[in-house]
Amino acid sequence: MRNDGVDMPSDETISVAIVDDNRLLRDGLSAMLNKLPDMRVVASLPGHSPSLAAARPHVLLLDVGLLEHESLRLAGALRGEMPETRIIVMDLMPVHEEIVDFVNAGVWGFVLKDATFDEFVATIRSVAAGEKVLPPRMTESLFSQIANEAAGRRGADDEEPALDDVRMTRREREVIELIGEGLSNKEIAQRLNIAAHTVKSHVRNVMEKLALHTRLQIAAYSRR
Repeated sequence: MRNDGVDMPSDETISVAIVDDNRLLRDGLSAMLNKLPDMRVVASLPGHSPSLAAARPHVLLLDVGLLEHESLRLAGALRGEMPETRIIVMDLMPVHEEIVDFVNAGVWGFVLKDATFDEFVATIRSVAAGEKVLPPRMTESLFSQIANEAAGRRGADDEEPALDDVRMTRREREVIELIGEGLSNKEIAQRLNIAAHTVKSHVRNVMEKLALHTRLQIAAYSRR
């Protein structure tokens, strides 16, 4: 395998690029995909590089957890640089607002990092064939959140649970306050001296405990 992506596959194969800052995952996934007769990994990188455009992959697997929240920015940039490449986002379970953001950035599909290899392959093949893919668990989550939001709008005048009535950790309360101040996950991580993915986990916990679905709702709740 060439990591710089200069060797191009034949027209019968699906060329794949992988952008993930976990080298072990990249190497393992590359080795497995390259064993398939219809796939060829043409680039395997920890982040953006001019070699991505040179490789011209049909499909690009993009890790949502890149440092400094680069994934969404990169997805939007690659859409302009490589309009023919179809991007698949890899994540454990993105929240509703992240899915919407990535779809707006031009992403074609999502695959969960705990998916089986067969599910990875099926997603790549489907996206390469022009289909947009959302895993069943994420589809169910979206429908559930849409239904909850609709119910929330119907009951907007109902009394909301007080923050003191909800079992929150000290860190979760700090995250709520900082979201209320308008800080991003990256800024919250810097302020609290914790990892960005830890902030993301706290945000998800807060949403679940307060039955909220977006950062804007958390911010509004904090101000109330």
